[in-house]
Amino acid sequence: MPTRPCGRTDQITRPLVCQQRYDGGISRIVPMNKDFSYTNAFSRNIGWVTAAEQDTLRRKRVAIAGMGGVGGLHLLTLARLGIGAFHIADFDTFAVENFNRQVGATVSTVGLPKVEVLAAMARDINPEIDIRIFPKGIDESNLPDFFASADLYVDGLDFFAFSARQSTFSACSKLRIPAVTAAPLGMGAAVLTFLPGKMTFEEYFQWGNLPDDEKALRFLLGLAPAGLHGFYLVDPSAVNFVEQRGPSTIIGCQLCAGVAAAEALKILLGRGKVLAAPRGFQFDAYRNTFVRTWRPGGSNNPFQRLIRVIARRRMAKLASQYG
Repeated sequence: MPTRPCGRTDQITRPLVCQQRYDGGISRIVPMNKDFSYTNAFSRNIGWVTAAEQDTLRRKRVAIAGMGGVGGLHLLTLARLGIGAFHIADFDTFAVENFNRQVGATVSTVGLPKVEVLAAMARDINPEIDIRIFPKGIDESNLPDFFASADLYVDGLDFFAFSARQSTFSACSKLRIPAVTAAPLGMGAAVLTFLPGKMTFEEYFQWGNLPDDEKALRFLLGLAPAGLHGFYLVDPSAVNFVEQRGPSTIIGCQLCAGVAAAEALKILLGRGKVLAAPRGFQFDAYRNTFVRTWRPGGSNNPFQRLIRVIARRRMAKLASQYG
């Protein structure tokens, strides 16, 4: 790939010693470090992975939609694992209300595109990293490009991004791409993995053409059937499916990044047991509790249907209390 020196200042954080790279007509600014060595940079991974496995990770490509609370941390965690290529998508910019949980959100990045900020952070970890950005987010028109040559999809979309999530997981099923979703619930993480030939996202959640509030309920209860997080929600008024808002913590986001990266490592290296849907797990750091979940039939499971009835009653009661 042709390169040339550039003397520009990185608008995100600081002056850069960099190269301007031309890749398929796209100009990219990447940091240069004559002392950088991939082998040295990720040598401390060796022991938990072999040198051959580290080289395998270097040649893997991961697609991540969403660069917010969990998505940004997914990217940086996987970059530090030594994965060599990414496709990342997000149409949003950073704002002050992102500060409590989003790794790329700082005073200096307010108003800047999330994909650009996170791409720069990843390149600061590995200047050789290959990142293709999708600054308009993902939709039906660019999904083929977004998933081109991808070995794995990691879901980083906002909880309420129903249409985008439905489209991405449907594409993964058709393209036989493994997909991991990790939800930051309270101070914990709930994880579901969808593998080729196993139960699909749609078969598990059965969203179809349901209204958004019903999709939200099925997503929440399907991700975490054990509901570990619900016992310490001190202000229920912060949860509103109709207005599509809910509370979050950096604790949950960081736990999601760790457990999703472990799932990614097992899938990409083909070793270790992966619990595929309808099996999943939830870990809650606040309650010091880990549970494995199993919902055969997904949302159509009789127990799951009962839980939804109870949840709807509780939501109606809360709505009457908090207006």
